[in-house]
Amino acid sequence: MSKFTLIIGNKNNSSWSLRGFLALKHAGVEFDEILVALRPRLDRKKLDELTPAGKVPTVKHGDKFVWDSLAICEYFADLYPEKNFWPKDIEIRAHARSVSAEMHSGFTALRSAMPMAIHSTFERPDISGGLKEDIDRVIKIWSDCMDKYGGPFLFGAYSIADMMYVPVVFRFKSYQVELPPRLTAYCETIANHSDVRDWMDDADPADPAEPVDR
Repeated sequence: MSKFTLIIGNKNNSSWSLRGFLALKHAGVEFDEILVALRPRLDRKKLDELTPAGKVPTVKHGDKFVWDSLAICEYFADLYPEKNFWPKDIEIRAHARSVSAEMHSGFTALRSAMPMAIHSTFERPDISGGLKEDIDRVIKIWSDCMDKYGGPFLFGAYSIADMMYVPVVFRFKSYQVELPPRLTAYCETIANHSDVRDWMDDADPADPAEPVDR
């Protein structure tokens, strides 16, 4: 049995679970997975039995629990500093942390109007109001990073910042959001990352696309 256990939700839909998974994959550790159904009906009893906060993702490490996707990313960055979860330069690292935290705490219109369903394609919704503001902000963040650091990832090398925006890549693809060519190329780079592909291969396309804050 692995010393790490990752408790997650449906892989086709749970954007927060995806981020936690990517952190463990980047660390290169072996881990067990326990999937808790979030839909079509939340298995609340199982979730509460397995996790102290009743949320996914949660990592169990020995007798310790770490929950929340960004906390999990930071935990493995501390455990495995040689894996370079963040840029080494303090100023660039501060920028990466800022855009990661912004993703973590915001973009509510985008989350609501475009639920993640990685194997599905939908008609593009009316992009106006708060949704347009969120999409424009993501495009600005990504464009600024590409200008400053040259790609192919947001801060040159793959980092937690990319992990935080992977679900947005899937949302843009599913809802056919038009992007500048270099950002389309970034989305393709993310979608073809080996860790992301591992998640996609296990995702059940039958899971419905419905909003879930987990």
